[in-house]
Amino acid sequence: MPATRHKRLPKGENGGVQLLLIHNVEHLGKQGDIVEVKPGHALNYLVPQGLATIANDHHKRMVEKHRDKLRAIELEKLKEYRDLADELGKQSITIEANANDEGHLYGSVGPHEIVDALKGAGFTLAQDQIRLEGPLKELGLYTIKIHLHSEVEAGLKVWVVPTVASETGEPGAS
Repeated sequence: MPATRHKRLPKGENGGVQLLLIHNVEHLGKQGDIVEVKPGHALNYLVPQGLATIANDHHKRMVEKHRDKLRAIELEKLKEYRDLADELGKQSITIEANANDEGHLYGSVGPHEIVDALKGAGFTLAQDQIRLEGPLKELGLYTIKIHLHSEVEAGLKVWVVPTVASETGEPGAS
C-alpha cells in the first residue's frame, strides 16, 4: 500500500516529493515555497505536522493569488522602513559616558545605550537592529548602521561625549 502512496505524490526533478510549505520551515524554505524532499521526510514529518501539503495545481494557484497580497503588504512595509531610515538618517543622538583625559571611555557604549538614547528621541528599536563593528570606546562622532529590514539599513550619527559632572560640587552644572 505505501508504494501506491508514493506514486500519487508529485515527483520533483531529483526524484523526491514536491511539497508546498504552509509554514516557514528552517533550513528548507518559507511559507508558499515549493520544495523537494525525500518521501520519508514528507510523509513522516512535514505533512503530518501540518507544515506542508502536496504541491498540486490547485494549491499552486491559491498560493499565487495569496502571494500578490503578500507582495503588496511587503511593499508597504518596505516603504515604511525606508521612511523610518530617512528619519533616522536625519537624527543625531548624544550619549554621555565617563572618560579619561585622553578621551578613552572607562567602559564602552553598546547597542543598549544607543537603543535607550533613541527611545528618548521617540524611536523604538531592538538591540539586535543596531550594527556596531565593535563597542564604542572613545569620545567622538560615529555613524552606525541600523538594520531595519533585509533590504533597508539606516545610518545614525552618534555623539559620544564626556559625562558632565561638577568636580567642584557646584549644583546646576550640566
